[in-house]
Amino acid sequence: MEKVTSNRGGGVSGLTGARYVAVRILSRFERSDSYIDKLLAHELNHSGLIPKDKALLTELVNGVIRWKGSLDWVLTGFYHGEYQKCLNIVKNAMRVGLYQIMHLDKIPVPAAIDESVEIVKRIQGEKTAGIVNGVLRNISRNIDNIRYPNQEDDRVYFLAITKSHPKWLVKRWMEQFGRDFTEKMLDANNLRPPIIIRVNKSKTSPEEVIKLLIDKHVDHTQSQYLDSSISIQTQKSNISSTELFLKGYITIQDTSASLAAKLTDARPGNTIVDLCAAPGGKTFYMAELIKDEGKIISVEKYRSKIRFIKEGVDRMELKSVEMMRGDAREISFDEKIDIIMADVPCSGLGTLSKKPDIKWKREPEDIKSLASLQRNIMANAAKILGPGGVLVYSTCTIEKEENMDNIQWFLEEHPEFEIDPAGNYLPEDVCKDGFMQTFPHLHSMDGAFAARLIKK
Repeated sequence: MEKVTSNRGGGVSGLTGARYVAVRILSRFERSDSYIDKLLAHELNHSGLIPKDKALLTELVNGVIRWKGSLDWVLTGFYHGEYQKCLNIVKNAMRVGLYQIMHLDKIPVPAAIDESVEIVKRIQGEKTAGIVNGVLRNISRNIDNIRYPNQEDDRVYFLAITKSHPKWLVKRWMEQFGRDFTEKMLDANNLRPPIIIRVNKSKTSPEEVIKLLIDKHVDHTQSQYLDSSISIQTQKSNISSTELFLKGYITIQDTSASLAAKLTDARPGNTIVDLCAAPGGKTFYMAELIKDEGKIISVEKYRSKIRFIKEGVDRMELKSVEMMRGDAREISFDEKIDIIMADVPCSGLGTLSKKPDIKWKREPEDIKSLASLQRNIMANAAKILGPGGVLVYSTCTIEKEENMDNIQWFLEEHPEFEIDPAGNYLPEDVCKDGFMQTFPHLHSMDGAFAARLIKK
Protein backbone atom coordinates (compact mmCIF):
# COMPACT_ATOMS: atom_id res chain seq x y z
CA MET A 1 0.00 0.00 0.00
CA GLU A 2 1.23 3.49 -0.84
CA LYS A 3 2.56 5.55 2.03
CA VAL A 4 2.26 9.31 2.16
CA THR A 5 4.14 11.71 4.37
CA SER A 6 2.82 14.07 7.00
CA ASN A 7 4.19 16.11 9.83
CA ARG A 8 3.43 14.86 13.28
CA GLY A 9 1.18 17.67 14.44
CA GLY A 10 0.16 18.45 18.01
CA GLY A 11 -0.87 15.99 20.67
CA VAL A 12 -4.01 15.69 22.74
CA SER A 13 -4.29 18.69 24.97
CA GLY A 14 -7.46 18.53 27.00
CA LEU A 15 -8.87 16.40 24.19
CA THR A 16 -8.58 19.20 21.65
CA GLY A 17 -5.67 17.92 19.49
CA ALA A 18 -5.92 16.95 15.83
CA ARG A 19 -6.13 13.22 16.56
CA TYR A 20 -8.96 13.57 19.05
CA VAL A 21 -10.89 15.87 16.73
CA ALA A 22 -10.39 13.28 13.98
CA VAL A 23 -11.81 10.54 16.22
CA ARG A 24 -14.76 12.77 17.09
CA ILE A 25 -15.51 13.54 13.41
CA LEU A 26 -15.25 9.88 12.40
CA SER A 27 -17.57 8.81 15.22
CA ARG A 28 -20.11 11.48 14.29
CA PHE A 29 -19.91 10.37 10.65
CA GLU A 30 -20.81 6.79 11.58
CA ARG A 31 -23.91 7.73 13.54
CA SER A 32 -25.33 10.29 11.10
CA ASP A 33 -26.20 10.80 7.44
CA SER A 34 -23.71 13.66 7.15
CA TYR A 35 -20.98 13.62 4.55
CA ILE A 36 -17.45 13.72 5.85
CA ASP A 37 -16.45 16.92 4.01
CA LYS A 38 -19.19 18.89 5.80
CA LEU A 39 -18.19 17.56 9.22
CA LEU A 40 -14.53 18.22 8.53
CA ALA A 41 -15.14 21.74 7.22
CA HIS A 42 -17.09 22.62 10.38
CA GLU A 43 -14.25 21.47 12.64
CA LEU A 44 -11.58 23.20 10.55
CA ASN A 45 -13.49 26.45 10.93
CA HIS A 46 -14.25 26.12 14.66
CA SER A 47 -11.62 23.88 16.28
CA GLY A 48 -8.98 26.56 16.78
CA LEU A 49 -6.23 24.24 15.53
CA ILE A 50 -3.05 25.73 14.09
CA PRO A 51 -2.47 25.22 10.32
CA LYS A 52 -0.10 22.28 10.83
CA ASP A 53 -2.67 20.45 12.94
CA LYS A 54 -5.47 21.28 10.49
CA ALA A 55 -3.42 19.58 7.78
CA LEU A 56 -2.96 16.54 10.03
CA LEU A 57 -6.66 16.48 10.88
CA THR A 58 -7.62 16.52 7.18
CA GLU A 59 -5.11 13.76 6.43
CA LEU A 60 -6.34 11.54 9.27
CA VAL A 61 -10.05 11.92 8.59
CA ASN A 62 -9.86 11.36 4.83
CA GLY A 63 -7.19 8.68 5.18
CA VAL A 64 -9.15 6.62 7.71
CA ILE A 65 -12.32 6.84 5.61
CA ARG A 66 -10.38 5.95 2.46
CA TRP A 67 -8.74 2.88 4.03
CA LYS A 68 -11.48 1.90 6.50
CA GLY A 69 -12.09 -1.49 4.87
CA SER A 70 -8.49 -2.66 5.16
CA LEU A 71 -7.98 -1.03 8.59
CA ASP A 72 -10.98 -2.90 9.95
CA TRP A 73 -9.75 -6.17 8.46
CA VAL A 74 -6.44 -5.82 10.30
CA LEU A 75 -8.01 -4.68 13.56
CA THR A 76 -10.54 -7.52 13.50
CA GLY A 77 -7.69 -10.01 13.12
CA PHE A 78 -5.72 -8.68 16.08
CA TYR A 79 -8.53 -7.73 18.46
CA HIS A 80 -9.29 -10.38 21.09
CA GLY A 81 -13.08 -10.35 21.06
CA GLU A 82 -15.63 -8.88 18.70
CA TYR A 83 -14.06 -5.76 17.23
CA GLN A 84 -17.28 -4.67 15.52
CA LYS A 85 -19.02 -4.46 18.90
CA CYS A 86 -16.55 -1.87 20.21
CA LEU A 87 -17.88 1.61 20.86
CA ASN A 88 -17.44 3.91 17.87
CA ILE A 89 -15.06 6.15 19.78
CA VAL A 90 -12.82 3.16 20.57
CA LYS A 91 -12.92 1.78 17.01
CA ASN A 92 -12.07 5.16 15.55
CA ALA A 93 -9.23 5.76 17.99
CA MET A 94 -7.73 2.45 16.86
CA ARG A 95 -8.34 3.27 13.20
CA VAL A 96 -6.60 6.62 13.57
CA GLY A 97 -3.65 4.98 15.29
CA LEU A 98 -3.40 2.17 12.74
CA TYR A 99 -3.73 4.54 9.78
CA GLN A 100 -0.69 6.45 11.00
CA ILE A 101 1.26 3.23 11.50
CA MET A 102 0.45 1.89 8.04
CA HIS A 103 0.35 5.02 5.90
CA LEU A 104 2.20 7.99 7.45
CA ASP A 105 5.96 7.57 7.33
CA LYS A 106 6.92 10.67 9.28
CA ILE A 107 4.88 9.95 12.37
CA PRO A 108 6.78 7.73 14.84
CA VAL A 109 4.88 4.54 15.63
CA PRO A 110 5.06 5.03 19.44
CA ALA A 111 3.58 8.52 19.08
CA ALA A 112 0.72 7.24 16.91
CA ILE A 113 -0.09 4.52 19.44
CA ASP A 114 0.28 6.68 22.54
CA GLU A 115 -2.08 9.35 21.25
CA SER A 116 -4.84 6.82 20.47
CA VAL A 117 -4.37 5.15 23.85
CA GLU A 118 -4.56 8.52 25.62
CA ILE A 119 -7.81 9.41 23.85
CA VAL A 120 -9.42 6.12 24.90
CA LYS A 121 -8.07 6.40 28.44
CA ARG A 122 -9.64 9.79 28.97
CA ILE A 123 -13.00 8.70 27.60
CA GLN A 124 -13.31 5.01 28.53
CA GLY A 125 -10.73 4.51 31.27
CA GLU A 126 -7.56 2.50 31.87
CA LYS A 127 -8.92 -0.96 31.09
CA THR A 128 -10.13 -0.20 27.56
CA ALA A 129 -7.04 1.92 26.93
CA GLY A 130 -4.89 -1.06 27.86
CA ILE A 131 -6.67 -3.22 25.29
CA VAL A 132 -6.15 -0.58 22.59
CA ASN A 133 -2.50 -0.28 23.53
CA GLY A 134 -2.00 -4.04 23.28
CA VAL A 135 -3.75 -4.34 19.93
CA LEU A 136 -1.87 -1.49 18.23
CA ARG A 137 1.53 -2.56 19.59
CA ASN A 138 0.92 -6.15 18.48
CA ILE A 139 0.04 -4.97 14.99
CA SER A 140 3.10 -2.72 14.80
CA ARG A 141 5.36 -5.66 15.68
CA ASN A 142 3.75 -7.86 13.03
CA ILE A 143 3.04 -5.29 10.33
CA ASP A 144 4.88 -7.26 7.64
CA ASN A 145 3.11 -10.52 8.47
CA ILE A 146 -0.51 -9.41 8.14
CA ARG A 147 -2.55 -11.99 6.24
CA TYR A 148 -5.19 -10.86 3.78
CA PRO A 149 -7.87 -12.96 2.03
CA ASN A 150 -6.48 -15.48 -0.45
CA GLN A 151 -6.86 -13.91 -3.89
CA GLU A 152 -6.88 -17.30 -5.58
CA ASP A 153 -9.96 -18.29 -3.59
CA ASP A 154 -11.87 -15.03 -3.99
CA ARG A 155 -10.35 -12.26 -6.10
CA VAL A 156 -13.23 -9.88 -5.44
CA TYR A 157 -12.95 -10.24 -1.66
CA PHE A 158 -9.16 -9.85 -1.83
CA LEU A 159 -9.47 -6.58 -3.74
CA ALA A 160 -12.31 -5.34 -1.54
CA ILE A 161 -10.11 -5.71 1.54
CA THR A 162 -6.69 -4.73 0.20
CA LYS A 163 -8.02 -1.80 -1.88
CA SER A 164 -10.63 -0.84 0.73
CA HIS A 165 -13.84 -0.74 -1.32
CA PRO A 166 -17.20 -2.40 -0.66
CA LYS A 167 -17.33 -5.92 -2.05
CA TRP A 168 -20.52 -5.28 -4.04
CA LEU A 169 -18.84 -2.37 -5.82
CA VAL A 170 -15.68 -4.32 -6.68
CA LYS A 171 -17.80 -7.20 -8.01
CA ARG A 172 -19.92 -4.82 -10.06
CA TRP A 173 -16.94 -3.10 -11.63
CA MET A 174 -15.08 -6.33 -12.37
CA GLU A 175 -18.13 -7.64 -14.22
CA GLN A 176 -18.51 -4.38 -16.13
CA PHE A 177 -14.89 -3.37 -16.81
CA GLY A 178 -12.75 -6.44 -16.20
CA ARG A 179 -10.12 -7.22 -13.57
CA ASP A 180 -7.14 -5.14 -14.72
CA PHE A 181 -9.20 -2.01 -15.41
CA THR A 182 -10.93 -2.32 -12.03
CA GLU A 183 -7.70 -2.76 -10.06
CA LYS A 184 -6.18 0.33 -11.62
CA MET A 185 -9.33 2.33 -10.91
CA LEU A 186 -9.40 1.18 -7.28
CA ASP A 187 -5.79 2.30 -6.90
CA ALA A 188 -6.59 5.69 -8.41
CA ASN A 189 -9.54 6.09 -6.04
CA ASN A 190 -7.17 5.62 -3.09
CA LEU A 191 -4.75 8.38 -4.11
CA ARG A 192 -4.77 11.66 -2.26
CA PRO A 193 -6.46 14.04 -4.72
CA PRO A 194 -4.76 17.20 -5.94
CA ILE A 195 -6.56 20.53 -5.94
CA ILE A 196 -7.93 21.30 -9.41
CA ILE A 197 -8.42 24.93 -10.42
CA ARG A 198 -9.84 26.39 -13.59
CA VAL A 199 -8.50 29.71 -14.83
CA ASN A 200 -11.11 32.35 -15.65
CA LYS A 201 -9.87 33.44 -19.07
CA SER A 202 -12.09 36.52 -19.02
CA LYS A 203 -9.82 37.93 -16.29
CA THR A 204 -6.40 36.35 -16.83
CA SER A 205 -4.61 33.59 -18.73
CA PRO A 206 -3.38 30.10 -17.81
CA GLU A 207 0.16 31.30 -18.54
CA GLU A 208 -0.10 34.12 -16.00
CA VAL A 209 -1.47 31.80 -13.31
CA ILE A 210 1.22 29.20 -14.01
CA LYS A 211 3.88 31.92 -13.73
CA LEU A 212 2.53 32.87 -10.29
CA LEU A 213 2.52 29.22 -9.19
CA ILE A 214 6.12 28.83 -10.31
CA ASP A 215 7.11 32.00 -8.45
CA LYS A 216 5.55 30.57 -5.29
CA HIS A 217 7.21 27.16 -5.86
CA VAL A 218 3.86 25.39 -6.08
CA ASP A 219 3.97 22.03 -7.89
CA HIS A 220 1.38 21.96 -10.64
CA THR A 221 0.33 20.21 -13.84
CA GLN A 222 -1.62 21.78 -16.70
CA SER A 223 -4.30 19.49 -18.09
CA GLN A 224 -3.65 18.06 -21.53
CA TYR A 225 -7.40 18.12 -22.16
CA LEU A 226 -8.19 21.72 -21.16
CA ASP A 227 -5.49 24.37 -20.93
CA SER A 228 -7.36 26.40 -18.30
CA SER A 229 -7.49 23.41 -15.91
CA ILE A 230 -4.50 23.13 -13.58
CA SER A 231 -3.76 20.49 -10.95
CA ILE A 232 -1.98 21.74 -7.82
CA GLN A 233 0.04 19.01 -6.15
CA THR A 234 0.07 20.28 -2.60
CA GLN A 235 -2.28 20.08 0.35
CA LYS A 236 -0.78 23.18 2.00
CA SER A 237 -2.39 25.67 -0.38
CA ASN A 238 -5.55 27.22 1.00
CA ILE A 239 -6.76 28.19 -2.45
CA SER A 240 -9.98 29.84 -1.33
CA SER A 241 -8.07 32.47 0.67
CA THR A 242 -5.68 33.45 -2.12
CA GLU A 243 -5.97 36.71 -4.05
CA LEU A 244 -6.33 34.72 -7.28
CA PHE A 245 -9.47 33.05 -5.95
CA LEU A 246 -10.96 36.03 -4.12
CA LYS A 247 -10.69 38.24 -7.21
CA GLY A 248 -12.31 35.63 -9.44
CA TYR A 249 -9.24 34.77 -11.51
CA ILE A 250 -9.63 31.08 -10.68
CA THR A 251 -12.28 28.74 -9.36
CA ILE A 252 -12.03 25.24 -7.92
CA GLN A 253 -13.44 22.74 -10.43
CA ASP A 254 -12.49 19.26 -11.54
CA THR A 255 -11.39 19.01 -15.16
CA SER A 256 -14.23 16.59 -15.94
CA ALA A 257 -16.82 19.16 -14.78
CA SER A 258 -15.18 21.85 -16.91
CA LEU A 259 -15.25 19.58 -19.96
CA ALA A 260 -18.95 18.84 -19.43
CA ALA A 261 -19.68 22.58 -19.35
CA LYS A 262 -17.55 23.12 -22.45
CA LEU A 263 -19.68 20.51 -24.25
CA THR A 264 -22.55 23.03 -24.25
CA ASP A 265 -20.56 25.08 -26.80
CA ALA A 266 -22.25 28.10 -25.21
CA ARG A 267 -21.95 31.35 -27.19
CA PRO A 268 -22.57 35.04 -26.43
CA GLY A 269 -26.29 35.83 -26.53
CA ASN A 270 -27.44 32.33 -25.54
CA THR A 271 -30.19 31.82 -22.99
CA ILE A 272 -29.09 28.93 -20.78
CA VAL A 273 -30.67 27.01 -17.93
CA ASP A 274 -28.38 25.23 -15.48
CA LEU A 275 -30.44 22.65 -13.60
CA CYS A 276 -29.30 21.38 -10.17
CA ALA A 277 -26.74 24.15 -10.38
CA ALA A 278 -25.15 24.37 -6.90
CA PRO A 279 -22.38 25.00 -6.07
CA GLY A 280 -22.27 26.75 -9.44
CA GLY A 281 -19.02 25.72 -11.12
CA LYS A 282 -20.62 24.94 -14.47
CA THR A 283 -22.67 28.14 -14.34
CA PHE A 284 -19.49 30.16 -13.85
CA TYR A 285 -17.71 28.47 -16.74
CA MET A 286 -20.67 28.89 -19.09
CA ALA A 287 -20.80 32.59 -18.13
CA GLU A 288 -17.16 32.80 -19.23
CA LEU A 289 -17.93 30.98 -22.49
CA ILE A 290 -20.70 33.46 -23.37
CA LYS A 291 -18.38 36.34 -22.35
CA ASP A 292 -21.01 37.28 -19.75
CA GLU A 293 -23.25 38.34 -22.66
CA GLY A 294 -26.55 36.48 -22.58
CA LYS A 295 -28.53 34.91 -19.79
CA ILE A 296 -27.90 31.97 -17.49
CA ILE A 297 -30.69 30.89 -15.16
CA SER A 298 -29.05 28.93 -12.38
CA VAL A 299 -31.71 26.65 -10.84
CA GLU A 300 -31.27 24.99 -7.46
CA LYS A 301 -33.87 23.14 -5.39
CA TYR A 302 -32.38 23.82 -1.96
CA ARG A 303 -32.35 27.37 -0.65
CA SER A 304 -29.32 26.67 1.56
CA LYS A 305 -27.23 25.86 -1.53
CA ILE A 306 -28.16 28.93 -3.55
CA ARG A 307 -25.82 31.02 -1.43
CA PHE A 308 -22.84 29.12 -2.87
CA ILE A 309 -23.88 30.18 -6.37
CA LYS A 310 -24.38 33.78 -5.23
CA GLU A 311 -20.96 33.87 -3.58
CA GLY A 312 -19.35 32.74 -6.84
CA VAL A 313 -21.37 35.17 -8.95
CA ASP A 314 -20.34 38.05 -6.69
CA ARG A 315 -16.71 36.94 -6.53
CA MET A 316 -16.45 36.64 -10.32
CA GLU A 317 -18.55 39.78 -10.93
CA LEU A 318 -20.94 38.04 -13.31
CA LYS A 319 -23.83 40.01 -14.81
CA SER A 320 -25.42 37.28 -16.94
CA VAL A 321 -26.43 34.93 -14.11
CA GLU A 322 -29.84 34.82 -12.46
CA MET A 323 -30.51 32.48 -9.54
CA MET A 324 -33.79 30.66 -9.12
CA ARG A 325 -35.09 28.19 -6.59
CA GLY A 326 -36.91 25.31 -8.23
CA ASP A 327 -37.28 21.58 -8.71
CA ALA A 328 -35.60 20.42 -11.92
CA ARG A 329 -38.35 17.83 -12.41
CA GLU A 330 -41.10 20.45 -12.59
CA ILE A 331 -39.72 23.90 -13.37
CA SER A 332 -40.92 25.68 -16.52
CA PHE A 333 -40.11 28.87 -18.43
CA ASP A 334 -42.06 31.16 -20.73
CA GLU A 335 -39.02 32.23 -22.74
CA LYS A 336 -37.14 30.22 -25.39
CA ILE A 337 -34.25 28.27 -23.90
CA ASP A 338 -31.23 27.64 -26.14
CA ILE A 339 -29.18 25.37 -23.87
CA ILE A 340 -29.98 23.25 -20.82
CA MET A 341 -27.21 21.90 -18.64
CA ALA A 342 -28.69 18.99 -16.67
CA ASP A 343 -25.98 18.16 -14.15
CA VAL A 344 -28.18 15.66 -12.38
CA PRO A 345 -27.90 14.24 -8.84
CA CYS A 346 -26.01 10.97 -9.15
CA SER A 347 -24.25 8.26 -7.14
CA GLY A 348 -20.96 10.18 -7.30
CA LEU A 349 -19.01 6.95 -7.75
CA GLY A 350 -16.56 8.66 -10.08
CA THR A 351 -15.38 11.00 -7.31
CA LEU A 352 -14.11 8.54 -4.69
CA SER A 353 -10.63 10.02 -4.55
CA LYS A 354 -12.06 13.35 -3.40
CA LYS A 355 -15.03 11.92 -1.51
CA PRO A 356 -14.04 8.51 -0.12
CA ASP A 357 -17.06 8.34 2.21
CA ILE A 358 -19.40 7.92 -0.77
CA LYS A 359 -18.29 4.32 -1.29
CA TRP A 360 -19.41 3.45 2.25
CA LYS A 361 -22.66 5.43 2.03
CA ARG A 362 -23.93 4.02 -1.26
CA GLU A 363 -25.90 0.79 -1.74
CA PRO A 364 -26.67 -0.99 -5.04
CA GLU A 365 -30.32 0.04 -4.91
CA ASP A 366 -29.32 3.72 -4.80
CA ILE A 367 -28.20 3.54 -8.42
CA LYS A 368 -31.62 2.37 -9.58
CA SER A 369 -33.51 5.02 -7.61
CA LEU A 370 -31.16 7.78 -8.80
CA ALA A 371 -31.59 6.67 -12.42
CA SER A 372 -35.34 7.16 -12.02
CA LEU A 373 -34.84 10.68 -10.66
CA GLN A 374 -32.43 11.47 -13.48
CA ARG A 375 -34.96 10.37 -16.09
CA ASN A 376 -37.61 12.62 -14.56
CA ILE A 377 -35.25 15.59 -14.83
CA MET A 378 -34.39 14.75 -18.44
CA ALA A 379 -38.06 14.44 -19.35
CA ASN A 380 -38.79 17.90 -17.98
CA ALA A 381 -35.73 19.34 -19.72
CA ALA A 382 -37.11 18.01 -23.02
CA LYS A 383 -40.31 20.01 -22.43
CA ILE A 384 -38.69 23.34 -21.64
CA LEU A 385 -35.98 23.28 -24.33
CA GLY A 386 -36.76 25.20 -27.51
CA PRO A 387 -36.57 23.65 -31.02
CA GLY A 388 -32.98 23.41 -32.19
CA GLY A 389 -31.85 23.70 -28.59
CA VAL A 390 -29.08 21.76 -26.86
CA LEU A 391 -29.44 19.49 -23.83
CA VAL A 392 -26.23 18.45 -22.09
CA TYR A 393 -26.78 15.59 -19.66
CA SER A 394 -23.97 15.29 -17.13
CA THR A 395 -23.02 13.04 -14.19
CA CYS A 396 -19.98 12.42 -12.00
CA THR A 397 -20.43 8.67 -12.00
CA ILE A 398 -19.26 5.77 -14.17
CA GLU A 399 -22.38 3.61 -13.73
CA LYS A 400 -24.06 2.68 -17.00
CA GLU A 401 -27.58 2.79 -15.51
CA GLU A 402 -27.04 6.48 -14.77
CA ASN A 403 -25.26 7.20 -18.04
CA MET A 404 -25.66 5.18 -21.24
CA ASP A 405 -28.86 3.45 -20.18
CA ASN A 406 -30.50 6.81 -19.42
CA ILE A 407 -29.50 8.24 -22.79
CA GLN A 408 -30.84 5.19 -24.61
CA TRP A 409 -34.13 5.46 -22.70
CA PHE A 410 -34.35 9.19 -23.39
CA LEU A 411 -33.85 8.81 -27.13
CA GLU A 412 -36.50 6.10 -27.27
CA GLU A 413 -38.97 8.27 -25.34
CA HIS A 414 -38.04 11.47 -27.17
CA PRO A 415 -37.37 10.74 -30.85
CA GLU A 416 -37.27 14.50 -31.51
CA PHE A 417 -33.75 14.46 -30.02
CA GLU A 418 -30.53 13.20 -31.58
CA ILE A 419 -26.95 12.76 -30.36
CA ASP A 420 -24.40 15.42 -31.30
CA PRO A 421 -21.05 13.59 -30.89
CA ALA A 422 -18.95 14.91 -28.02
CA GLY A 423 -15.82 14.46 -30.13
CA ASN A 424 -16.90 17.52 -32.14
CA TYR A 425 -16.26 19.67 -29.09
CA LEU A 426 -13.85 17.82 -26.81
CA PRO A 427 -10.56 15.91 -27.22
CA GLU A 428 -11.14 12.41 -28.59
CA ASP A 429 -9.25 10.86 -25.66
CA VAL A 430 -12.07 11.79 -23.27
CA CYS A 431 -14.82 10.63 -25.63
CA LYS A 432 -16.29 7.22 -26.35
CA ASP A 433 -19.25 6.20 -28.53
CA GLY A 434 -20.21 9.83 -29.04
CA PHE A 435 -20.19 10.76 -25.35
CA MET A 436 -17.74 12.25 -22.89
CA GLN A 437 -16.53 9.48 -20.57
CA THR A 438 -13.63 9.89 -18.15
CA PHE A 439 -12.03 7.59 -15.60
CA PRO A 440 -9.67 8.57 -12.77
CA HIS A 441 -6.86 6.16 -13.68
CA LEU A 442 -7.00 6.94 -17.41
CA HIS A 443 -7.46 10.71 -17.41
CA SER A 444 -6.27 11.94 -13.98
CA MET A 445 -9.67 13.45 -13.25
CA ASP A 446 -12.98 12.34 -11.79
CA GLY A 447 -14.94 9.58 -13.46
CA ALA A 448 -17.69 11.40 -15.32
CA PHE A 449 -20.10 11.23 -18.24
CA ALA A 450 -21.75 13.81 -20.48
CA ALA A 451 -23.95 13.62 -23.56
CA ARG A 452 -24.87 16.44 -25.96
CA LEU A 453 -28.36 16.09 -27.40
CA ILE A 454 -30.00 18.31 -30.03
CA LYS A 455 -33.74 18.94 -30.20
CA LYS A 456 -34.53 18.70 -33.90
